Amino acid sequence: MTWSETFLTVLKDNDIRLVSYVPDNVLTPLIKGATADNYFMSIGATREDEAIGVLAGAWMGGLRGVVMMQTSGFAVIPNALASLIVPYQIPAILVVSERGTMGEFNVGQVLVSRTMRPTLDSLAVEHHTLTDESTLRFVVDSSIKQAILTQSPVVFILSPLLTGGNPAARAR
Repeated sequence: MTWSETFLTVLKDNDIRLVSYVPDNVLTPLIKGATADNYFMSIGATREDEAIGVLAGAWMGGLRGVVMMQTSGFAVIPNALASLIVPYQIPAILVVSERGTMGEFNVGQVLVSRTMRPTLDSLAVEHHTLTDESTLRFVVDSSIKQAILTQSPVVFILSPLLTGGNPAARAR
């Protein structure tokens, strides 16, 4: 199984049915896999904070969901995390494809990458950087279970070591 197939299987195992996303090259295998599978309800969003709002509404309606975005999109969501997800104890599952490291050419990606983890730490949001397929299933499964039981968000940062990085960056 590929890393994306494993990830989608773990989402299913944890009854995560809603997939809200902002398109991204690195996330393409996850997004294509989710949109091709009738188990998932996939909703493309125009902005990352919109995707967070969709997930929050779904949770309040009894549906578990995940939001997928790239690093630069993370810069849009700290207010949604601090004013909605954390105080209302919504176990948001977020997946962020990591840009801004390992030879990144886009300075905007680099700046957001440097501030993403400290921002999550300051909001007391659990986060894990996924670098290896061999530990992915365990980390994602146990972290989703913890998020739901504690009604706290969790962020999975998909390292280029796991995903192979941004195809556009490699082509430069």
